[in-house]
Amino acid sequence: MTETHSKTQTGAGRVKGAGAISPKGVNPKSDRPNVADPKVALVPCYSYDQQEVERAVACAVRLLGGWAEVLDLPADSRIILKPNLLAKTTPEQACTTHPAVFEAAGRLMQQEGYENLVYGDSPGNPMIKVEKVAEGCGLKEAADRLNIPLGEFEQGTRVDFPQGKAADHFILCDEVIAADGIINLCKMKTHQLERITGAVKNTFGCVYGFNKGASHARFATAEVFARMLADLNRLVKPKLHIMDGILAMEGNGPQSGTPKKMNLILASTDPVALDAIFCHLVNLKPQLVPTNVIGAEQGVGTYDDIEVITEEGILTAEEAAAGYGDKTFNVQRGAEYRGALRPVRFLAPLLEKKPVIKKEKCVGCGICVMACPVEGKAIEIVSERCACGEKGDRSGSGQNRAACGQKGVARYDYSKCIKCYCCQEMCPEEAITVKKSLLAKIADRNWRI
Repeated sequence: MTETHSKTQTGAGRVKGAGAISPKGVNPKSDRPNVADPKVALVPCYSYDQQEVERAVACAVRLLGGWAEVLDLPADSRIILKPNLLAKTTPEQACTTHPAVFEAAGRLMQQEGYENLVYGDSPGNPMIKVEKVAEGCGLKEAADRLNIPLGEFEQGTRVDFPQGKAADHFILCDEVIAADGIINLCKMKTHQLERITGAVKNTFGCVYGFNKGASHARFATAEVFARMLADLNRLVKPKLHIMDGILAMEGNGPQSGTPKKMNLILASTDPVALDAIFCHLVNLKPQLVPTNVIGAEQGVGTYDDIEVITEEGILTAEEAAAGYGDKTFNVQRGAEYRGALRPVRFLAPLLEKKPVIKKEKCVGCGICVMACPVEGKAIEIVSERCACGEKGDRSGSGQNRAACGQKGVARYDYSKCIKCYCCQEMCPEEAITVKKSLLAKIADRNWRI
């Protein structure tokens, strides 16, 4: 944040320091520090053995010039280790940043003299405490071993950003405002709205609590949401991005997908370049990812002409994909309707994706209803007849189930649905998927829309 930005208190806590997201976070050489010479470090790592992960993370940062060069911060600076803590899931589910990657980054930074470390994230479900999510993901235990405390991610304050292209302000977690720098420990995963979630998307966890859901309602399309994310990245400007790609997630991500071994640690100071290399590795054109295209447009980074640095030498993105990628990775690769196909505009509703309930998996827990950011809700829990033919009693809580198997299931009102996929993202039962119509699939293959 530049000195012209103002901070307005929202009653959720005081700004902890005048140095909040200070000019120290801006590279003095350029406002677009990564565009001219983007570099991504790529290091193979075949397990979450702690020593193996530490070796890989240390190597990746060394290839970028070392901790001091990359961070460009005094040793006593307050630095956030910001993992992906989307939901309370086990490390084996590949939904969140693995504790071994977090611990490797923390220990290596401490060895370099950076002792004033904190950690945290704003989870997808604001009703669950950050500490409980971190504990469930195994990350709190790793933090405790290193004596790294949890930062203030339970309160937020408004920060104005008049330079924003989509957002003129954000409600940021107070720790983000107070810290001198952020290390973005993202996860390699698919995402139904933006195709992938990596470095650029992971900064969304800097936004406080319920305001994340409000952002989905306010910035409803993939492109507008990506524009907001670009604004956010320009504001908080993490110093370094380290991607946990040892066990990635493909398919119905970012929570309900399938773990997929990619056996890689990636790192960069350019979040767009890092996400672009992720795309190359899974045979996805980077220009199909809104956060890449808009991130480049707004000066966050670049997805072109990236140097991939390995221990063996420098590779092009194509060479890295050939040597380390997996073309079978399940990700959305087709072009999509964006409202520009005038001759068949009347078919537009049939060309869109939509979330769909897998009734056999739905337990009627109601988390999808809480996650829906639409006023009046586009999803509800309703009674359904079970196999015995009797109607289940659903009080709306999603917890009353009779012994015969009576239960409620989620049901959409698609006239209200904005296709943000928050419901799918937060479903803990893998009961929501995103489907295309047959016409949309044909259009993808033949019309290249």
